[in-house]
Amino acid sequence: MTTQPADPNNSIAFQGLPGAYSHKACRAAFPAMSPLPSATFEDAFAAVREGRARYAMIPIDNTLAGRVADVHHLLPYSGLHIVGEHFERINHHLLAPQGATLDTIKVVESHVHALGQCRNLIRQLGLTVIVGADTAGAAADLAKSGDVTKAAIASELAAEIYGLQSLKSNIEDAEHNTTRFVVLARDAVDPNPNGNNVTTFVFRVRNVPAALYKALGGFATNGVNITKLESYLVGGGFVAAQFYVDVEGHPAQRNLRLALEELEFFSHEVRIVGVYPAHPARASFNGPGE
Repeated sequence: MTTQPADPNNSIAFQGLPGAYSHKACRAAFPAMSPLPSATFEDAFAAVREGRARYAMIPIDNTLAGRVADVHHLLPYSGLHIVGEHFERINHHLLAPQGATLDTIKVVESHVHALGQCRNLIRQLGLTVIVGADTAGAAADLAKSGDVTKAAIASELAAEIYGLQSLKSNIEDAEHNTTRFVVLARDAVDPNPNGNNVTTFVFRVRNVPAALYKALGGFATNGVNITKLESYLVGGGFVAAQFYVDVEGHPAQRNLRLALEELEFFSHEVRIVGVYPAHPARASFNGPGE
């Protein structure tokens, strides 16, 4: 589905159809760039790697749904670097063809996460649920059918693109529904070490007792704040786990440099995926008292 943009250096790839929330994030973060739809995450990565786009906007996790499947496996080996992050508030809309009303719709289709995030309204309206591949795809299919008994949960941008009406806006159950995206590029950036930065890396610990405890001990003793730590299995087994980590700081700073040196001593592999400026919205997601 990925196409060739008019100006690759002014294009940003995303996974999904036009109107997807990733498309919306591209427009919010890079309004002057041309969004480039891609069928899969691999296609979006390839568009940047092959020079058909300058950046890729990739969702990494959501405040309700957790991490985005597949991305943690694919990103470290994509050949790309994280150069930025973006936080996008997710506002779901109940979309329907022109002429439909809340009384005519009987069925709603969307991505499984979007459906799960709008349970209250779905239950209130007594709608039958159909799980679709993605939100924008559900909106596109609905526009083609024109069936006034069907609705889709998608973005306001999808309504605009596919000529649908929004019967209800902001229908998500939780007001904090936000997706964090990372911006990928072929070349790494080196932000000011004294700025507010995030360092993302992956590592595998040695298969010995207390290896993870020892590997992470250096971050505690050196006062480095770990903001994200996730594990997932690699190598087709149930023993070898890879860890995906976000920490505050820049490797040029002494405390983080020492922590990474200690991590390497207890690990098979440490791979820095990106060092980049923290988005201003990051601070608003800290817990009380932080």
